[in-house]
Amino acid sequence: MTLDPETRAPARPRSAGARRPHPLDLLALALLAAGGICVATGALPRADASAILGRVLPLLLFLGTVIVLAELTGRAQTFDVIATQMAIAGRGRYSLLFLMCVLLAVLTTVGLNLDTTAVLLTPIMLALAARVGLPPLPLAMTTAFLANTASLLLPVGNLTNLLAADRVALPTARFAARMAAPEAVSVLVTMIVLWLWYWRTPRRGGDARYRPPKPFRPADPVLSAMTGAACALFIVAILAGAPLGIASAVAAGVAVLAFAARDRAHLTWSLLPWRLLATVTGMFLTVQTLSVHGLSTLIRHLVGTHESLPGLLRTAGTGVLLSNLVNNLPAYVAGEAVVPLTHHNQLLALLIGTDAGPVVTAWASLAMLLWYERCSAFGLVVPKRQVAFAGAVLAVLAVGGATVALAVTG
Repeated sequence: MTLDPETRAPARPRSAGARRPHPLDLLALALLAAGGICVATGALPRADASAILGRVLPLLLFLGTVIVLAELTGRAQTFDVIATQMAIAGRGRYSLLFLMCVLLAVLTTVGLNLDTTAVLLTPIMLALAARVGLPPLPLAMTTAFLANTASLLLPVGNLTNLLAADRVALPTARFAARMAAPEAVSVLVTMIVLWLWYWRTPRRGGDARYRPPKPFRPADPVLSAMTGAACALFIVAILAGAPLGIASAVAAGVAVLAFAARDRAHLTWSLLPWRLLATVTGMFLTVQTLSVHGLSTLIRHLVGTHESLPGLLRTAGTGVLLSNLVNNLPAYVAGEAVVPLTHHNQLLALLIGTDAGPVVTAWASLAMLLWYERCSAFGLVVPKRQVAFAGAVLAVLAVGGATVALAVTG
């Protein structure tokens, strides 16, 4: 979603005839086609295909509806209200604004999911930087890194979490209790890296102040409040133990009804995240095919079978490596297949690696792909080598620290 920098309202899309296929559209179609070919040719046996699709379909329901919820919330300018109020609450203090931006990114990632942070919060942060007169890269990097490293706490935060919570049979509250310490360490390490690499005032000539923005009033305050209530309903429902797909579908339905009553023009087919759904489906089918034909043997050697601290670090490190080589979704699925069923700590260590580690390459997670796309649409040139180096440092420190926290609290 592209936002007009003056009105903060969604920019009108160009006519269909003026648009060219986006590279991510082509990637999604290619992955879906590859997965279909694997099934059609028998490279992936029908039984294996049915089993993997049985796991994926509930995830697709959740992913599709939560993105609709988040997109409508963004179009209602609810996130803009929150971000502006945080900037005002910072009272012009640069360090306090940093904490506010971190808090907003963490809450969005934990309460909705990492792709929401990448898609919706990134343009809001970039526009906020322009509004308060700050360089855009520090605020953009806050969403890029925390979208991944803050996604450990709840099953809703990351698609890999949903798979892991199902595998270890942990309801939301118990999953959160088990991952609270790794999440805290991962976020703290990310804050340190962000501050030292991008935010600290010497990089800004020693200026420790910024210009607080004026209060932001959404175009339709009632609609903004209604979508905010829908998000709150979703968070309460998942904390109460409701199935994630049902909770997100109901909350998205509330947001859709609100727009149907007050602004039908924004209820278009473009709300449906077909690209994400096709990408996820294609990835799962393709990696399952590779696993059937020998990938599992290689991954088993890399992951190992030990649940000591060195074994957990080895497993988490494998998750980081595979995520940045291919993508965190197939990396998790491939790793999960070789972790013994009773090794819950080892599985959670793999989860830490595939959640907090995909911050080096542009394709390491869907969130990173979406983040690069949003930055490009906004006109921000991302220094890829610098981001990759900072991401590598972050991946080692955040994943290592979170894995130690998992072992200590286990």
